[in-house]
Amino acid sequence: MLKIVPDPPDHLNHSLEDVLVQISEYLACARAVAQQTVLLHPKPPGQLLTLAALHEIENARGLVEVALGKVQP
Repeated sequence: MLKIVPDPPDHLNHSLEDVLVQISEYLACARAVAQQTVLLHPKPPGQLLTLAALHEIENARGLVEVALGKVQP
């Protein structure tokens, strides 16, 4: 039988730097989705919640960038 959903990637053998880069990519995708949601739902309360989510995504991306800077020589 064919599986519709593939197995999740195995992160156990990746370096910390690889994991941080992957997290950064996930956050970039989440940011793009949130930005599109703001455009599609321009009225409160949905927009306010999405803008709050964007704020948190940006903070998380900043922390990932700091962590990457400490991992890379």
